[in-house]
Amino acid sequence: MTILVVGALHWDVVVRASRLPHIDETLRGSSVAYQFGGKGGNQAIAAALAGADVAFAGRIGSDQAGAEMKLRLTEAGIDVSGLQAGPDASGMSAAIVDEDGNYGAVIVSAENHKFDAELMNIPSGCQMLLLQNEMTHSALRRVKQKALDAGVPIVLNAAPATGLTGEDLQSVDVLIVNRLEASDLLGNEPSDTDWAGSVRKLQTLVPGSSVIVTLGGDGVCFAQSGQTPRHQPAKEAVVHSTHGAGDVFVGAFAAAYADGTPFETAIERAQTAAAEHVSGSL
Repeated sequence: MTILVVGALHWDVVVRASRLPHIDETLRGSSVAYQFGGKGGNQAIAAALAGADVAFAGRIGSDQAGAEMKLRLTEAGIDVSGLQAGPDASGMSAAIVDEDGNYGAVIVSAENHKFDAELMNIPSGCQMLLLQNEMTHSALRRVKQKALDAGVPIVLNAAPATGLTGEDLQSVDVLIVNRLEASDLLGNEPSDTDWAGSVRKLQTLVPGSSVIVTLGGDGVCFAQSGQTPRHQPAKEAVVHSTHGAGDVFVGAFAAAYADGTPFETAIERAQTAAAEHVSGSL
């Protein structure tokens, strides 16, 4: 087993509309779709599609959505022996996608927040732990400690970044955030220009870790531990929807990096996978 992904599962309700509604406004949409989601689930499937041997640990409810999400993971060839189940509703999200492919979403964690980290074990042969921040902070910290005790490298996608402390970020091998999450962690307003400066500040916040800041259509700014930040432009793509692109990037990066691919090359592969995703070809 190459990668253990521990994270949330959400059944997504995705509505397409001309734009995002204003406060107190009811807007007529054009379509609705029901999709597998949650950062943990999305990244696990992206890693599996990129060729990694993946195991997943998380929690679903006793509803049809939970059964469907478990099936999706299994069909992707992912080991779900670490998937817990509870009596209440599975996690869900509601997303609105506009004509330009941009989106806004609300998540309800439900059974995800009842994940019992004490019941989870780091599998034999695990080469990487991939974490996000959609479960409880106590669960994240316990899972992270189990990986550290087992000597397993950790990739943390600090998404969302809210509630994370400096201690939560320590001892990770790679920190991945988007531009808004980087600003949240640094306590400043998002910048459209000085992303190298943001990466340098994140390097100070997580000493010894490599840092990746994804910038959507503006590419990626990154630096390995102790190295100078570099920028890589985005791959060309006709955007169908950006929904889930960040998760595809993270999962594809983890698959490549866990397989021994050089850091910068792993980023390039992740960008290619994300571009294929937003264009609807993945």
